[in-house]
Amino acid sequence: MSKVDAQRAMREAKYARNNASGPTRREAAAAAGGAEAPTASQPATKPAKARVAKAPVEKAEAAPTEARCGHRSMNGRECTREANHPEKNHRYG
Repeated sequence: MSKVDAQRAMREAKYARNNASGPTRREAAAAAGGAEAPTASQPATKPAKARVAKAPVEKAEAAPTEARCGHRSMNGRECTREANHPEKNHRYG
């Protein structure tokens, strides 16, 4: 037996061991014939609506004293220089 054959046999044994526990709940319900198993187009129940509305979260940021450039870098940082700065490069903080 080659190495690949031994690995295949171990994998098949593991698969058989993991699936030897019996039918799943969905398979058992289908075999019982009581109710159909829910499908993707037929949800089991309607999603519950939130009972308590969440209060909007206010940010505790200080109002900027001067307008910022706001240029964004590729990683999401924003330029910290003043708006319409004459420099060609940006400072990201």
